[in-house]
Amino acid sequence: MKFLHIADLHIGKSVNGYSMLDEQRNIFRQIIEYIRERKPDAVVIAGDVYDRAVPSVEAVRIFDDFLTGLSREAVTVLLIAGNHDSPERLNYASRLLTEMNLHICGAFDGAVKVVTLADVFGEVKFFLLPFIKPLTVRGYFAGKEIESYNDALKAVLENADINPDGRNVLVSHQFYTKAGVNAERSDSEISIGGIDEIDADILSAFDYAALGHLHGSQRAGAEHIRYAGSPIKYSFSECKQNKCALLVELKKKGELSVKALPLTPLHDLREIRGTLDGLLKADGGTVGDRDDYLRIILTDEEEIIDPMNKLRAVYPNAMVLDFENSRTRIDLSAVNADAESAERLSEYDLFCQFFADVTGGVMTGEQADIIRDLLDGEDAR
Repeated sequence: MKFLHIADLHIGKSVNGYSMLDEQRNIFRQIIEYIRERKPDAVVIAGDVYDRAVPSVEAVRIFDDFLTGLSREAVTVLLIAGNHDSPERLNYASRLLTEMNLHICGAFDGAVKVVTLADVFGEVKFFLLPFIKPLTVRGYFAGKEIESYNDALKAVLENADINPDGRNVLVSHQFYTKAGVNAERSDSEISIGGIDEIDADILSAFDYAALGHLHGSQRAGAEHIRYAGSPIKYSFSECKQNKCALLVELKKKGELSVKALPLTPLHDLREIRGTLDGLLKADGGTVGDRDDYLRIILTDEEEIIDPMNKLRAVYPNAMVLDFENSRTRIDLSAVNADAESAERLSEYDLFCQFFADVTGGVMTGEQADIIRDLLDGEDAR
């Protein structure tokens, strides 16, 4: 059984005010091409199809085009809702679409939906489990104590009819962790302060767990428990990630292979740094494609007037501008005091803390002299 594992499409998402719709169209074309070349039996989409519960008309149209392209390749599609999706919207017409080999599980109804496919080695059961919360599960298991996400998943999977001698694949969109393994997180993921963590050992009954939620492609403690990651970089915390689709092959029981198929964006999302003058004069060999989505870090020591507009004349997709110089590197720990210690700080030190909190930087020498003069004049009166 060969299938393509993708997740976290976030169709309709904007990054720092820039629409990603063209990037998403481009990635979906690449996925369709991989399907033509590799001829998998199924495509697994592990949640967060859309970026918001009520997607835009254009986002819905793009996903419709993608599903239509998949149907033309005669491939079975297995899809679940993630925490960004509206379960009810995804569920619309799901029974009708099942007849077209499009299996959608948007809302949890008390039991894990099972889709059975077959190959030369026999049956493979795909367990489709959309994003769930403890409160949702509690309503279906009144006799069990369900306080945490871990409790919820344990209750649901214990109630699933899993044959340990058969081949079983779970499709799930949750935050699974493994003791001693640090998961790679991204700024664009929704986090619930650690209360959403689930022990990945709970997935030991499955030959493969096709996961969504984390945007970096990674294992959750074992080779067969995998996050596909998002197909596009959605924040600068992801700029060093290599985006991919996972081609998974299950042969006979216990034989698994996973291959990462690279996905190439129209415009990469990167960071560059240097002085304003240096970046404006740099050639493509130094800074790369000028049309990429960029976080630009300026290292100039002097004040610059309207740097972003100057940079966008050369780098049209500059998204974020930051500064890194001697002023931003000054240690402010001496003035980052709590309310109790603030009483012991001088008026000057208190103003330094206020200035840092408001502006995100520190005063220049000239500004500091002005504040000292003002405070000295107040004391004299």
